[in-house]
Amino acid sequence: MRYLPLSKQNREDMLTATGAKDLRALYKDVPDSAYNDNLIESLPAHKSEMDVERIMNGYAQKNISAAHAPFFLGGGVYHHHIPASVDHIIQRSEFLTAYTPYQPEIAQGTLQVIYEFQTMIAKLTGQDIANASLYDGATAVAEASLMAMRVKRRDKVIIANELHPDYKETLETYLNNDNFADEDESKNIAAIIVQSPDFFGKPEKYAPWRAKADALDALLIIVVTEIVSLGMLPTPSCADIVCGEGQSIGLPMSFGGPHLGFFACKKDYLRQVPGRLCGRTKDADGHDSYVLTLSTREQHIRRDKATSNICTNQGLCALAFTAHMSLLGDMGFRHLAQLNHEKACELADKLAAIDGVEVENETFFNEFVITLPISAEIAINKLAAQGIIAGLALENNRLLLCATEVTTEDDMDALASGLAALL
Repeated sequence: MRYLPLSKQNREDMLTATGAKDLRALYKDVPDSAYNDNLIESLPAHKSEMDVERIMNGYAQKNISAAHAPFFLGGGVYHHHIPASVDHIIQRSEFLTAYTPYQPEIAQGTLQVIYEFQTMIAKLTGQDIANASLYDGATAVAEASLMAMRVKRRDKVIIANELHPDYKETLETYLNNDNFADEDESKNIAAIIVQSPDFFGKPEKYAPWRAKADALDALLIIVVTEIVSLGMLPTPSCADIVCGEGQSIGLPMSFGGPHLGFFACKKDYLRQVPGRLCGRTKDADGHDSYVLTLSTREQHIRRDKATSNICTNQGLCALAFTAHMSLLGDMGFRHLAQLNHEKACELADKLAAIDGVEVENETFFNEFVITLPISAEIAINKLAAQGIIAGLALENNRLLLCATEVTTEDDMDALASGLAALL
């Protein structure tokens, strides 16, 4: 297909149609610091294909890869090992090029994978059912909130603890300011939203939140951004809805996506679940077969009756998750969680031994916060210049760090010595 650039008149016609006076107005949500008005002019003039490859590789080499440097960044997206067999499986043509499985007679493989993914998520979360996946953890939280409002016929939710700021921002986009309530409010509450571990790495005890939700006659939504934590922490079976991000199993960080939102709940709410579900039945010969069922999506039923406007699921990402989880098995998944926790504990001990560093968390899984005597932003930038990705800067000289099974002792020593030299 030839590349046909837009003419000046084409652009003016589109701006007129959108009501934007110029291109900058069209991208008003992009901050000035990130907006480049002269992108084309900043690129080199006409070059050969080989020259373009050299230039683009030069740009790429300015990045520090998580696989080639001490890496301690978490905050909702995590660096884990992915077996080579996972990539091999998802690149098989029958999976990689498969279309939405509307015709079960020719899509049994894809449908079986979806069914197995749903079964795994239901088991991990201690819930009765799970859907075929959502776009990511943030949209899963938003869909959970909307579902709770439908179930309870109420229009307020409580964010009970430190919810991931990106999830919170997404939730605010889906809802109105009037939909958020304080813990002290006791009327018209549809759900209490609790993240565990929270954004600062602290695991939550579910029982107090279950009791509070029951007192308000509200649903309890448990949010999980690091799904590996479910291999060690108590299963959130007491929740009404468990949702979050499954990227840690089978999926690379990929500069922030595509990732894998998961969604599970009690069977009482089956017909209010967003997205699609895959079910198992018997064919005319009595053999197991798989079909899409209870599709309450706007593509399938009247728009005003749809539970959500999501019109797909993360099929290939769910396949990667399912393949990786199949390789791990129950014991392997628990061992992976144990490794993550042990690595984080080792890192915390090394950093706590540095004068001026204070580990904030009393409990954590693979992520925790430290307080520094200097700006965390300055520390991160100076360590980055040494090839060390030190974590996520927070307010008040606080630094969020993560260790996973791929974090080595040499990585920890490099961070500890680099940080000690700055203080």
